[in-house]
Amino acid sequence: MWGRIAVLVRKEFRQALREPRMRAVLVVPPILQLIVFGFAVNLDVDSAALAWMDRDNSPESRELRDSFVGSGYFRITTAPADERELQLALDSGKAQVAVAILPGFGAGVARQRSQAVQILVDGTNSNTASIIAGYALRIVQDHSNKLLQRRLEGKTGIPNVPAASRVWFNPELRSRVYFVPGVLVNIILLVTLLLTALAIVREREIGTMEQLMVTPIRPIELMIGKTLPFACVGLVNMVTTTLAALLVFRVPFGGPPWVLLASTLLYLMTTLGAGLFLSTISHTQQQAMLGAFFFFQPAFMLSGFAFPIRNMPEPVQWLTYFNPVRYFMEIVRGVFLKGVGIEALWPQMLALFVIGSGVLTLSALRFHKRLD
Repeated sequence: MWGRIAVLVRKEFRQALREPRMRAVLVVPPILQLIVFGFAVNLDVDSAALAWMDRDNSPESRELRDSFVGSGYFRITTAPADERELQLALDSGKAQVAVAILPGFGAGVARQRSQAVQILVDGTNSNTASIIAGYALRIVQDHSNKLLQRRLEGKTGIPNVPAASRVWFNPELRSRVYFVPGVLVNIILLVTLLLTALAIVREREIGTMEQLMVTPIRPIELMIGKTLPFACVGLVNMVTTTLAALLVFRVPFGGPPWVLLASTLLYLMTTLGAGLFLSTISHTQQQAMLGAFFFFQPAFMLSGFAFPIRNMPEPVQWLTYFNPVRYFMEIVRGVFLKGVGIEALWPQMLALFVIGSGVLTLSALRFHKRLD
């Protein structure tokens, strides 16, 4: 049995390396996703364009401006003189945020009266707008606290409750640290799903499946021989993507490697099973490729890769419990960023095992039926 499977595995590796379409699937998706999500996709806001409209021009207003510039998050790109120029700066994209200070700001601060500062944010990109608004509000609040501290100097008995915050797992809040581990999940899904579906359909399309069926090989041996090479490809993708994350993108890796390896094997049960199922309902390689993308896109969108699942509508959140990509995404980010082990990730691993066993069993039964 294992001798026949070994022959099939060698044949499949040679065929995959010889076929141009298979070589493209092996090489292009991993490199493309790593480049896009590692270098191009960046949700960080390091230097927002600021329009500063100061109609007071007092030492107090200039001190607030210095607080914005000194934070490192803002650079003043324009100084509108009135509301019309301020609106034009936001409309034209010269500024992502505008701060307006009205006359009397400095005099009011000197008299220890509350003064308002208007902050206008371009909300075209909601994620960027929320980050910029948070930065601006924090700077204004810090400046207000400094003014309050000056007012209270020399007085005693004033209660003080200082707050200190600390960011765990991603202290620098870098986008690539969040995205790159998720790329590992998507690469394994896309590559193994496509390769498995295309490899079996190709045999049927060129007429060699009938030749395999008249040999002494049994259906289970044929299924193992067809899927085992792509399981190895998935493991190689896991190792290479992990090395790229550590060496190129400097993503932290704090968890036990064996948990990542074991979870990858459980995840491969699902991706290989799905590819096997697609091969039983497709008659051409084009149909198999189209079916793979129909499976990949919803699984990718509902995995929590870019959009938090908790923000989705409740019916959609329930639907994600049937998505194996969600569980592996949580495992990979937990191992990479949080450094947790099986004591925290066993529910996700159990879910992967249950879903993978079901999908692989169903696909194997249908594959066996098609061969018969």
